Amino acid sequence: MAIKGLMIDPGTNMPIVILRDLDNQRALPIWVGPAEANAIALQTENVAPPRPMTHDLLRNLLTELGAQLVRVVIADLKESTFFAYLELRHRGEPLFIDARPSDALALSVRMRAPVFVDARVLESAKLVEVSSENLDRDRLQRWLESLDPDELGYKM
Repeated sequence: MAIKGLMIDPGTNMPIVILRDLDNQRALPIWVGPAEANAIALQTENVAPPRPMTHDLLRNLLTELGAQLVRVVIADLKESTFFAYLELRHRGEPLFIDARPSDALALSVRMRAPVFVDARVLESAKLVEVSSENLDRDRLQRWLESLDPDELGYKM
């Protein structure tokens, strides 16, 4: 999946990251905190802060230590909370690091790592089926407004 964009939930004023599969068939919303949304937005808009942010620091540390971010995996959804991990490769060995999805996504855009969502998460999460003909911003906004963040989302 890839980050399609960021939106604000009109009911809670919390940012939502919209992930969309590469076939443009499904979209998955993940509620995130304002700081993480800002970190994702800055990178996707190619805005360089005057000093490294936390996710820039993580990227720099991984790079200096010779580790590669192979991929980010949104691996589980329990009680309305998404769980993710980073799959790293260091000295030829795989490493799996537990991470909040918002942090994992912020790091993935900095390191150009692919994002995967486990099939079980896709099955249990509320998804919107989309196509190039019917996905427009108004439709997605209406759909997001109809969601209950207590049923699905990222709890801070």
